[in-house]
Formats: sequence, structure tokens, C-alpha cells
Amino acid sequence: MKTVFAKPGTVRGDWFVVDASDKTLGRLASQIAHRLKGKHKADYSPHVDMGDHIVVVNAGKIRVTGRKLTDKIYYHHTGHIGGIKSIALEKLLAEHPERVIEFAVKGMLPKNPLGRRMFRKLHVFAGGTHPHQAQQPKPLDIQ
Repeated sequence: MKTVFAKPGTVRGDWFVVDASDKTLGRLASQIAHRLKGKHKADYSPHVDMGDHIVVVNAGKIRVTGRKLTDKIYYHHTGHIGGIKSIALEKLLAEHPERVIEFAVKGMLPKNPLGRRMFRKLHVFAGGTHPHQAQQPKPLDIQ
């Protein structure tokens, strides 16, 4: 008996739309990362990008537990000396709500070229509309 691996040419990526309103950030992000990796498919192969395209709408209506709105800080460095920048989750949700979900999902994907290819299949929008209607995404219910 031989192990059957999926070939990149035979992988079919479907389109799904997820409504993020009133969903918990971490639980939603882990389910999205699971779908982007393709682990929900029976013929999953870890070396092939088997994931689906995920369109997330209403990213501004996401919720978090505890005091994370004020206590959770996102850091990045500009590259210059003393150039560390920080922003609280509350301010990031007000200014760029789509980035909150992107940061959470990106941290759950592999840190290599395959993970970056998987991340490109994530499309996050702050409002309730998106420009991917031509792909006819199916609604995906995530608890």
C-alpha cells in the first residue's frame, strides 16, 4: 500500500464567506487558519497549499474577552534606532479593524513561503460588503 499525496495541480480551492460579527477573535482565527491550511480535507498534505479562499466580513464587529481591548498591545519596529511602535487593540480596531484578524491568523500559519502563500488566500473587510461576489463564495458558519 502506498501513501497518496496531493499534487498542487489537482487541488481545488473553494471560496467561503465568514461573518465575524460577535465572534471571539482567537476562536475565529484558529478556525480560519485551519481552513487556509486545508486540514479539513481528507487528502491533506502538509507540503501542498490545499486551503480555500476565505472572505471575512464585518471585521470591525469582532469581540474579545477580558481586558484585552486595553491590555493587548501590537508592536512593530520601523528599522530605525529607537523605532519601536506600539498600538493597543482598541485603537487598532477603530483605525484598521481588518488588521486585527490578519495578525491573529498570520501568527497561526507556518512561517515559511508556503505559509505566506496560504495567507494570500485570506481576504478581510471591515464592513459587510466585499468585492468577491464573482467567485460566488458559500457562507461558512464558524462558532
